[in-house]
Amino acid sequence: MKKTSLALALTLVPVAATLACGSGGIGATAAPAGRVASLSVPDTGAHAPSGAAQGADPTAATAATAAARTSGPAGTAAAKPAASAPAPPTSTKPVTVTRNPAKPPKVTGVRFAKHAGFDRVVIDLNGPMTGYSVNWTDKLVYDGSGSAVGLTGGAYLQVRVTPAAAHDSAGKSTWKGPLQVAAKLPNVRHIVNNGDFEGMVSVGLVLGRKAGFRVLSQSGPSRIVIDVAH
Repeated sequence: MKKTSLALALTLVPVAATLACGSGGIGATAAPAGRVASLSVPDTGAHAPSGAAQGADPTAATAATAAARTSGPAGTAAAKPAASAPAPPTSTKPVTVTRNPAKPPKVTGVRFAKHAGFDRVVIDLNGPMTGYSVNWTDKLVYDGSGSAVGLTGGAYLQVRVTPAAAHDSAGKSTWKGPLQVAAKLPNVRHIVNNGDFEGMVSVGLVLGRKAGFRVLSQSGPSRIVIDVAH
């Protein structure tokens, strides 16, 4: 009986030692004390802006991450509402804005594009924002000579940019591209530079029909934006 008890005791000793070490036992894969086991979280699509400074407030970063994970369906960020496009303009009234910059800008050219419900024409400036006017006219003529431009349309808008010039001090043109452009937009058919005379640059718009328009001045760089409804 004593031999049996002694053999049983000797058998239990290595088992107890094995459990104490944790080698191969339950809990062997648990994280060490003081660490949090990492979880694999799907990419929510919320990232810091490119070029963001390092060392930002970790609390704010944690809050932003939490908001991205909880603001939409599981594992996704809530979609941001799309910016609404501007409505087509409706006013046909002439527009005049007076400015007198110390150094008038140079007009460098024109750009154009079709948008939902309106056409956009952009007159680019090199220098500060200046004054302008946009009026209806029966026909487009070249400043100075008074000769007809010779482009036929259903309506005409005459843009005057002043004070401004489309040439440098040596008399070289700063206007990039041809003086007449076939825009072929739904309403804006042609765009023509019909004047660079005595501190005024003229840009005429040949339209398919008379319609509402609006004029915006924007900076960085300076430019005058004319939207014309279809």
